[in-house]
Amino acid sequence: MNYELFMGEALAEARLAIERGERPIAAVAVVNDAMVARAHDRVQETNDPTAHAVIVALREAARKLGTAQLGEATFFATLEPCVMCVGALLESDVEALVYARPNEIDGACGSVVQIAQHAALPRRMKVISGILRGEAEELFAPAAQTAR
Repeated sequence: MNYELFMGEALAEARLAIERGERPIAAVAVVNDAMVARAHDRVQETNDPTAHAVIVALREAARKLGTAQLGEATFFATLEPCVMCVGALLESDVEALVYARPNEIDGACGSVVQIAQHAALPRRMKVISGILRGEAEELFAPAAQTAR
């Protein structure tokens, strides 16, 4: 799987998020090397605190594929997901998560807590971090977010 290609798509979606007044957090879902969903944070737009990019992309992927069980999916995210998002990915049996930038505020794949691979949980997913991190870091810089 071409991690850089799909993370590039997530970063493009994050740029759209900035244009729309959201945080530069975006996600894409990939199954069999095909992108099946893409989303960015929609929290401000919808006044929905659960409208995180990973959740929106997860809902779209499940709808398009006609199943809530996404065992063959890999999700690409510009920022390490929070506990809510990682929990939803685990509940959907997502195979893997690839993220660009660690989330030192509420990351749930090891930066703050480790939910994605917690030994006491019945499900785990593969996690790969740091793909195109530099590009993601640029999007999170204050100057990038005020340039909308």
